[in-house]
Amino acid sequence: MTITVRRLAALAVALGAAGAATPAIAAARGSGLPPFISQFTTTTTLASTVPAIGDQNPYGIVTAPRTIGCLQAGDILVSNFNDEGPTANGMPTTGGNQGEGTTIMQFNQDGSQPRLFAQLGSEEFAGGVGLTTALSALPDGYVIVGSLPTTDGTSATMTAGALIVLSPCGEVVGEIAGAPINGPWDMTSVTNGAITTLFVTNVLNGTVAASPGTVDAGTVVRLRLFTGGSGRPLLLSERTIAGGFAERTDPSALVVGPTGVGLSSGGTLYVADTVNSRIAAIPDAMTRMTELGGGGMTVSSGEYLNAPLGLLIAPNGDIVSANGGDGNLVETTPSGTQVATNMIDDGNGTGAGDLFGIDLAAHDSGVLFVDDFDNTLRLLH
Repeated sequence: MTITVRRLAALAVALGAAGAATPAIAAARGSGLPPFISQFTTTTTLASTVPAIGDQNPYGIVTAPRTIGCLQAGDILVSNFNDEGPTANGMPTTGGNQGEGTTIMQFNQDGSQPRLFAQLGSEEFAGGVGLTTALSALPDGYVIVGSLPTTDGTSATMTAGALIVLSPCGEVVGEIAGAPINGPWDMTSVTNGAITTLFVTNVLNGTVAASPGTVDAGTVVRLRLFTGGSGRPLLLSERTIAGGFAERTDPSALVVGPTGVGLSSGGTLYVADTVNSRIAAIPDAMTRMTELGGGGMTVSSGEYLNAPLGLLIAPNGDIVSANGGDGNLVETTPSGTQVATNMIDDGNGTGAGDLFGIDLAAHDSGVLFVDDFDNTLRLLH
């Protein structure tokens, strides 16, 4: 694995915001605390995620943990996976090439004041830039974003990509590339003292060679970073802690594989197995020294789970995932019981393909999510 240093100036742009609301649906929980998502009944559109250059398809979402540099505590960052699509009446519409999005948008805690946090120069990186759902904001102000680039928006031209390291003002200061990073698709992070641990899913291990078939070679990689100094994060170690996740190319989604990840307070890492509509668990993720095969341990599958993508750990300890196959959030207990569903998007009639990244809103007051149907940042509250 290598880390190289580059420089890129950040830009700024303002966009307008719009509002909307839809009803929510929740199921009752049989024991203990009520489901986290059942208390929320309204979805509101906060802002467009489209920058001035027209990037589409918002994927990753994360909130800044503290005020530093150009970031205020609670600021929302959103990464775009596609470049500009066709236009109508002078405005971008849905479309564009997958794996060619280069921008991260920044919003205030309430979703107001959209502006550009970073625009990456695709010519600076091998294979270009296509920003994925892998997006983390570190306590020292640095931001790390995954890139799985293409040259023409098709799976045939996908390359391994990298984790790109940005300063607190969106300048590129380095990248983490090379094995075991291979198509970084999603990510979560946790910081203890001066050490930050990243958990990254990878979806390109044999995927292109097996296309259009499915190959059980997706991985979860753990990276340790030193984040206690005054300079950029320093990579200390990397280790593959789980493998055997199903992954495949897809003409409409580019690639499908293990996506959302969330770490429980007990140290179990939960993974959204998109291909198999399943939530998997990796026990002892912080300390594991051996690779867990078979795509981890199954927590729950099928029923309301429908190609889960984004994933978070709710304040009550449950696993909340966003379906790629419809517009539902699904809440699952660590024991595997699906206790609640909440329809948060039906923009295309079914919500299929609209949802991706999710995150907790400030003070656990709802769920922030990106809507790929109309390229917006939205809030379930």
